[in-house]
Amino acid sequence: MANHKSSLKRIRQDQKKAEHNHYYAKTMRNAVRKLRAMTNKDEAVALYPKVQKMLDKLVKNNIIHKNKAANLKSSLCEHISKLG
Repeated sequence: MANHKSSLKRIRQDQKKAEHNHYYAKTMRNAVRKLRAMTNKDEAVALYPKVQKMLDKLVKNNIIHKNKAANLKSSLCEHISKLG
């Protein structure tokens, strides 16, 4: 158990930040999963900019790494191009 008030506060802050980051990371994973499940090219093309914007925001806030976002965007773009 922590012995200082500042360390107790830091524990509280870390827990709150972890919950916040987990929520947005999970939301991103669900959006990527939804886009990968699409079979209609028009719908996928319409959803892609929203997912791309979400990924860029998560990178900006240090929730995911920039290379992970780049890899996801690249693979999603490739998936969309293969749709008929």
